[in-house]
Amino acid sequence: MKINWDAFGIITSIACAIHCTLLPVLATTLPVLGVDIIHNRFFEWMMIGLALVVGIYALLHGFIKHHRNWTPVLLFLTGFALLVSKQFFHDWEWWLLFPAVILIMTAHYRNYQLCHQSKCASPHHKH
Repeated sequence: MKINWDAFGIITSIACAIHCTLLPVLATTLPVLGVDIIHNRFFEWMMIGLALVVGIYALLHGFIKHHRNWTPVLLFLTGFALLVSKQFFHDWEWWLLFPAVILIMTAHYRNYQLCHQSKCASPHHKH
């Protein structure tokens, strides 16, 4: 089974945004149930780690095998830096989170576009 790592990166970015947007709405009910994943450091760092692993794999594969364009890598690194920064600057969390998610999703989407525009001989893409 072939996995589209850029699509997976976009999906995980959206899941992160949903997690950070919807869970505060449920904040009053989750503690009653004994659940606290809103500010659970382990969960947050696991999501950040997942974004890093997926991003590195998808973007390096695209860069090395298909297009040699730095734009997706730079977009991802900027977004990832903002994502990590939100862990340390809690007062700025929302101001850092949304640009981070947008940049990471844009990096994966641009990488996807560039991979499919390339004229490489990779079996991963049918041109």
